[in-house]
Amino acid sequence: MYYSLPLRPLMNHKKVRVRFAPSPTGGLHLGGVRTVLYNYLFARHHGGDFVLRIEDTDQSRFVSGAEEYIMQCLTWCGILPDESPANPGLYGPYRQSERKALYAQYALQLVEQGNAYFAFDTTEGLEAMRENYKTEHHNAQYDARTRGFMRNSLTLSKEELTDLLACNTPHVIRIKMPVDQTLVFTDMIRGKVSFDTNLVDDKVLLKADGTPTYHLAVVVDDYLMKITHAFRGEEWLPSAPVHLLLWQYLGWESEMPQWAHLPLILKPDGNGKLSKRDGDRLGFPVFAMDWTDPRSNEQTIGFCERGFLPEAFINMLAMLGWNSGMEQEIFSKDELIQHFSIARVHKGGAKFDYEKAKWYNHQYIQQTDNTRLVDLLQPFIADKILPTDACKLATVIGLVKERLHLLGEFWEQASFFFIRPETIDIAAIQAKWNENTKQFFVLLAQKFAASTDWNHDTIELVFNEAVAEAGIKKGEAMLPLRVMLVGGKFGPGVFAIAEQIGITETVARIEQAISLL
Repeated sequence: MYYSLPLRPLMNHKKVRVRFAPSPTGGLHLGGVRTVLYNYLFARHHGGDFVLRIEDTDQSRFVSGAEEYIMQCLTWCGILPDESPANPGLYGPYRQSERKALYAQYALQLVEQGNAYFAFDTTEGLEAMRENYKTEHHNAQYDARTRGFMRNSLTLSKEELTDLLACNTPHVIRIKMPVDQTLVFTDMIRGKVSFDTNLVDDKVLLKADGTPTYHLAVVVDDYLMKITHAFRGEEWLPSAPVHLLLWQYLGWESEMPQWAHLPLILKPDGNGKLSKRDGDRLGFPVFAMDWTDPRSNEQTIGFCERGFLPEAFINMLAMLGWNSGMEQEIFSKDELIQHFSIARVHKGGAKFDYEKAKWYNHQYIQQTDNTRLVDLLQPFIADKILPTDACKLATVIGLVKERLHLLGEFWEQASFFFIRPETIDIAAIQAKWNENTKQFFVLLAQKFAASTDWNHDTIELVFNEAVAEAGIKKGEAMLPLRVMLVGGKFGPGVFAIAEQIGITETVARIEQAISLL
């Protein structure tokens, strides 16, 4: 038998409603944030709603603080949901644990229709089945081939079933997968996708404690919350035939969301899905924000705390698996909303490139107002002794930001503006250091000390006068002066540095270097 669900027109009479439904089990991975972002951009592009639903029915995996952490990440990214546990709308509750009473009725409806059944198998019985029915090439699973040998309502007599249920014997409810059917649906990214029902096991829909599994809960919740489009990772594709049948069996086929299964974010070498361990091994974050696991107290650093701007982060994420069809790479959030199309999401996985991610951040740092950067930098300089003058700090940021790829690099690139360098790269000066050079810097220090007007232009003018008097080449004096003021061969314009550190400190650093040389 062949069963197909066609792709409906993208926009119909219904308002677009999308959802992100994470489990509160730990840090928010890059892939999860990208799923949020694509949902958000799609909803905004079509004037629809973006819903956050917390799938917390599996209490064995529940981690305290994880839900709050998810909201913190979305807030930092600037992609807040229209409806959520914190901002409920018409279709709540928005935590599955608070919706638990909803699911059993639908599982029982499926049993009554003959599309699902009660299963009373013990752990030992399931293990015996897997051992007895495995073959050389295939592991055994609970399906059409094995369910006839198991302890379930398909094999038990009516009297046995009635007695077991009356005694509250522990049981689950499983979907009854049909035999010899091909299920087909049209994915918004991948086109037609087909499944052989003979290869799919009879998934548990309702656990022994009355808790729904993901398979039942996601269908019921998407229906009741009027979700029109569901975007999820491609790892959920094998579950699609179960979900297709549930929409059909529950009579909601015409209400089923259009699906798009997003490509994976791959390791930098392209070999497999990017994981937290890869980030630890290669030295880059894979979580949006710092996450401390309360069970182990293990801390994982995030993009935020590494020094990424949220705008750069979401721009980078948007391009990991999607393109606008233009040469443009830098998109504001409004531009992403304007241009986003699910049809332009790639089928294949996207390799994560941390250097490219830093490139995006560098672009955004350069175009961000210095006053805002003062605020963003505070966590990275909180332990430093800096002037309270925000204008001074903003000026320094403006001088060094073209050298910053991460906000956390600020102190390394700018500390010499606020404190005298602990070490000076004397070797960089010594190669061309001689008596003439020494006398030039003695003269320069004297001229600087006598200056009454201290700004970039007058500093350069005094420097040029000293070069002319000493009869040396300007190029021979510029590098030593930089090293004297900065400690090394880096930094912005040397006269701008001198202007910011002031006359007294400029002269003192020159005299210190002369004494060392």
